[in-house]
Amino acid sequence: MLTMNAKDTVSAALAECYVTIDGRRYLFMQAINLEARFEREKSTVPILGRTGRGNKSTGWKGTGKAEFHYNTSLFRELMLRYKSTGEDVYFDIQVTNDDPTSAAGRQTVILKDCNIDGGVLAKFDADADYLDEEMNFTFEDFEIPERFVQLDGME
Repeated sequence: MLTMNAKDTVSAALAECYVTIDGRRYLFMQAINLEARFEREKSTVPILGRTGRGNKSTGWKGTGKAEFHYNTSLFRELMLRYKSTGEDVYFDIQVTNDDPTSAAGRQTVILKDCNIDGGVLAKFDADADYLDEEMNFTFEDFEIPERFVQLDGME
């Protein structure tokens, strides 16, 4: 029986994250973690001759959350811009996982047309070691220009 090699897990910290806003690309090195989710929207479908209902996909939505060090005003500036002008700013996030030890190789995902749900305006904590903040967002499209390699033994 084949099993995965421990070295082929992907290190949680070996990643890069870039944010592109208004054509300007920023290395988002403040990021601590980020997770983007693809969620199918489904309708239940009654089916004659069955006691249970079926499920039909009717669309999808993209949601995400990120935690990062509280040392950038980049997203607060977007909130201020929306408050001041009503302009809703959309941006892209690119995440690349690349652990040179893993045979899985690299994967890059680009989240398109991200939009923040809100965020922290001001913060302090006299009892903390450092300040961080969390941001929830949505996205409207995505691309996967680089994919992990299929590990030996999967087929």
